[in-house]
Amino acid sequence: MPGWLIDFLWVVVKVTLVIAFVGVNFIFMVWLERKLSAKMQARIGPNRVGPHGSLQLIADALKLFSKEDIKPAMADPKVWALAPVVMFAPALLVFYVLPVGPNAVIGTDLNVGLLYLAAVSSFTLVGIFMAGWGSNSKYSLLGAMRAGAALMAYEIPLVLSILTVAMLAGTLSVQGIVQAQVDRGYYFVFPGIVAFIIYFICVMAELGRGPFDLVEAEHELVMGYQTEYSGMRWGIMLMAEYTNQFTAAAIAAMLFLGGWDGPFLPGWLWLVIKAYALVMVMMWVRWTLPRVRIDQLLDLSWKFLLPVSLLNLVVVAIFLV
Repeated sequence: MPGWLIDFLWVVVKVTLVIAFVGVNFIFMVWLERKLSAKMQARIGPNRVGPHGSLQLIADALKLFSKEDIKPAMADPKVWALAPVVMFAPALLVFYVLPVGPNAVIGTDLNVGLLYLAAVSSFTLVGIFMAGWGSNSKYSLLGAMRAGAALMAYEIPLVLSILTVAMLAGTLSVQGIVQAQVDRGYYFVFPGIVAFIIYFICVMAELGRGPFDLVEAEHELVMGYQTEYSGMRWGIMLMAEYTNQFTAAAIAAMLFLGGWDGPFLPGWLWLVIKAYALVMVMMWVRWTLPRVRIDQLLDLSWKFLLPVSLLNLVVVAIFLV
């Protein structure tokens, strides 16, 4: 076969594997959160459909597929219809630069991979605004505005925290950052513990995870920017939310916990283990702490996380010099 055809087929295989992993990961994470929340609240959780309720989401998916696709009469049809797609696209694009082994990158090892991740992950805001504005609903618009305020507030300390990692590693390549931790024999979570905590708080706020889930505050906004969506359009938004949660945890594992580094097991398996460990911490926090108010959400970022992240950046720079 010609070289261009081999390259094309290899791209198709990679994209197929990523999409398959996203689907399986979504099913497992929804089941895992239901089980963990049930344990924390002394409930049983799903236990009827399949072993230990493992097939419950299959039944939920069939229900969503069978639901009527209802479009609001006064909605902007194109913007409203494209919003779920725009929200889901960044969740897939992040995988382009994720290193899953010492010499294995799903897409390409970009020399500015860290900037690529920061740019792509923040693109979700566009889809949220499209859903809020296109629905022509005050509940959806309020949810989108809350999401915009949170994303803009927490994006700055988040970028400053990953900039600290770039300074420690001396590169913007994600593969290079993981390799730097392997070569030096320690993970950046130890010298960069402040940056790690800031990053973790910021991604939970940007993902709308509890206690920062004001975007979907059901007592005030019904479902926030998702209020006017039903069936599989709503399902795609939920899939994007859980996929972004996994990718945020995977990025944290690569930047602070050595990524694929570990004994005995394959590198990709170590990355998955570390990512799921962080995902479980996010779920633990969600089902433990009460929801904050919108003013507390913004005050935490502008008045605390931003000054601390700037101070941490200066301290690391002085240490490196």
